[in-house]
Amino acid sequence: MTAVEAEHVSKRYGTVVALDDVSMAFADGEMFCLLGPSGSGKTTLLRAIAGFVIPDSGSIRIAGERVDDVPVNKRDIGMVFQNYALFPHMTVRDNIAFGVEAKGGSRAEADRKVAEMLELVQLPGYGARKPRELSGGQQQRVALARALVTRPKVLLLDEPLGALDRRLRQVMQVELRQIQRSVGITAIFVTHDQEEALTLSDRIAILDKGRIVQVGAPQDVYERPATGFAAQFLGDANILAGKPDGQGVTLTDGIRITCAGATARVAVRPEKIIVAADGDKLSGELINRLAGTIVQAVYSGNSVTYHIACPSAGPETLLAFVQNRSGELLAPKTPVTLAWAASQTIPLQD
Repeated sequence: MTAVEAEHVSKRYGTVVALDDVSMAFADGEMFCLLGPSGSGKTTLLRAIAGFVIPDSGSIRIAGERVDDVPVNKRDIGMVFQNYALFPHMTVRDNIAFGVEAKGGSRAEADRKVAEMLELVQLPGYGARKPRELSGGQQQRVALARALVTRPKVLLLDEPLGALDRRLRQVMQVELRQIQRSVGITAIFVTHDQEEALTLSDRIAILDKGRIVQVGAPQDVYERPATGFAAQFLGDANILAGKPDGQGVTLTDGIRITCAGATARVAVRPEKIIVAADGDKLSGELINRLAGTIVQAVYSGNSVTYHIACPSAGPETLLAFVQNRSGELLAPKTPVTLAWAASQTIPLQD
């Protein structure tokens, strides 16, 4: 069942196209991520679903009903913002109860629902506190409880974890996913954080310049990006270009990169590449090979990212991501061979 649907939605701000004929369906109970750079249209689409933005054309449906003329407070949505937007003068209890009481619910009903929500977000006993007495993660939990307390049809999240530090953000990613699954609500969230998108979502839509570039499950979009933009925005990717030859691409110096299908451009993820120094043996299945020289080694503790100059690939250095198993680094100017399997070569549509 489709919980939310955008049909041919467009929005302009003067000469700037924020959304360009966007059509997208969000399934019941799924966690869906809108991912893209600043100005890609992801926040505009979320705000159009919420009712904060009125599209120039197209329509929005929630649970099968058009809501184009329905005000924000009548759309039966919950919303969580990056800055939490809690009422600072109210207690946690009153913040969460606000939506219930605004809809005419009794104090007893509000108290019961607040207690349920505090249990859900693991903050029992915090009802009497003020937002300033809470940590960032606790404030985010309260904001989530407030959004869910009225049991809305859709939960919209605008960079919900962006204000948290990295460690707390990782913890909250797990908790947010668990809460969404336990409630069974359709959730649509906006982020520019690639790791967050891969961790949280059932499906991802990558947007650029107001258009949808690709939609799919996180693993599908990452492993098989359709375009160079998708490949380089969701993770890192090395792009190689040349002449299509039926089973891949032939680079300008005649070296052939094999993949499934003819294409003028291919991508390979840095972690798929084996970096072999002189004397290292390579598996026969690693048929794609380029000679190169180490330019720089970026040490990250559990891994090393090598920047490698490969004349066959052009002036841009290639990236190779290697797990730190030995603790030793290849020095700059070290000759190496980059090797990877044909199945790890991604044909691009652009």
